[in-house]
Amino acid sequence: MTDHMLEQKLAQALEHAAPNQIDAILERCEERRGTVVVMQQRPRRRRSLAAYAVAACLALLLIGGSGLGLMYRQSNAVASVVSLDVNPSMEMRVSQSEKVLSVTALNAEAEEVLADLPLEGTDLNVAVNAVIGSLLRHGYLDSISSAILISVEDSDANRAARLQQSLSTEVGTALQNAQSGASVLSQTVTQDVGLDSLAQANGVSVGKAYLIESIRGINSSLDFNDLAALSVEELKQMVSAGSGQMPIGRDQAGVIAQTYAGVLELDAVAVEVDPELDERQPHYEVELETAFGEYEYRIDAYTGEVLSGQADISTGGGNSGTVVTPPDSQQTGSGTDIGLEAAKNAALSHAGVSASQAQFSKTGRDYDDGRLEYEIEFWVGDTEYDYEVDGSSGAILKSEVKTHAAASGGDIGLEAARDAALSHAGLSLSQVSSLETERDYDDGRLEYEIKFRANGMEYEYVIDGATGSVLEYEMDED
Repeated sequence: MTDHMLEQKLAQALEHAAPNQIDAILERCEERRGTVVVMQQRPRRRRSLAAYAVAACLALLLIGGSGLGLMYRQSNAVASVVSLDVNPSMEMRVSQSEKVLSVTALNAEAEEVLADLPLEGTDLNVAVNAVIGSLLRHGYLDSISSAILISVEDSDANRAARLQQSLSTEVGTALQNAQSGASVLSQTVTQDVGLDSLAQANGVSVGKAYLIESIRGINSSLDFNDLAALSVEELKQMVSAGSGQMPIGRDQAGVIAQTYAGVLELDAVAVEVDPELDERQPHYEVELETAFGEYEYRIDAYTGEVLSGQADISTGGGNSGTVVTPPDSQQTGSGTDIGLEAAKNAALSHAGVSASQAQFSKTGRDYDDGRLEYEIEFWVGDTEYDYEVDGSSGAILKSEVKTHAAASGGDIGLEAARDAALSHAGLSLSQVSSLETERDYDDGRLEYEIKFRANGMEYEYVIDGATGSVLEYEMDED
């Protein structure tokens, strides 16, 4: 309603509330001219509510008829733009009171997700929860390799940060309740007309355009559309790593792993690809579920080389069951990889310890100046062994032995400490990723350090090794 229309409405209300009776009153006065009329005092009548209402309206009009129009415009003005990106991408335009003014599907997948969801006019948190539910129903957030990016574009940095935090928590809780392994990524974006135009011209959200431009800021020769074909998780990891290279992409990594395994032509193969572009050696982790068992592969993110995994599983004894570690000897981009089990055996042999005596608290595969290395840590009683093993030859690069005072009260063990941390976090083992455990002593007290990730959060725990009680814990946005 415009200001002019508002003034007309008020004028009509005034006319109907106070009719013009002046002629009739004067006519009656003429008839009684010369007659003395005794005036009697009567109780004062209360003015009608209608009169007060009209007076109030007139006052508003006099003070500024544009006031109501201004309030109307403010309540319907776009204050923030919230983008949600998985593969479906959508944008919500939100008022200052966090009401959804409009929702736009940016691709066909988003149109399917938003079908039959009347989100306009609802509270933002209600709308986001409805979208998350629909994404789950359509299978977009049902694996640990899935990720959703929440982007908040706002000229008010404080409001953007507050919305980012509240939406990240809201979505994380919804995914946790649904027992989804998907992670939550989030960012704030300063309002930029140029960025908005770029996103609109290329059919992507402002949030995804922001990530793409951050990468092109490192290497401007990268094509916008090529980067737009990557998932938001890949883009986010590239920004985190400061990478200016173009990765092969999840689809290509899956094809390479299937080709190497000799199952590309088979129909009954389930493929799950998880990007790890922010690791020291950027790679894709590929899981193949086949008739011969389950197999894991690591594919170099930029060269496409197979770093680990079993070749030709249909002819190489794949029927033996699930394969979760590479065989003892295989070719990688840096030469021969002896494998984790061989590295563990090399460390045990150097320590003069049998596998049945050792309790492994940490194992890892890493590269140092291009050399493949395995980090092995294990305990025998109260003695700690730390090793670095050459991943190609099995040679011991570094060893350290520490003997600690015996722990009072016993030792609950690594698995019990891990379960205590998960129980405190309200999570199950299947819901977490990047699980790291370490056994240590602090002033003679046995402690377990447990780290893991889930639902866009990173958890760190210190567990009492004797009682299983939580000594310290910390939760941070991942």
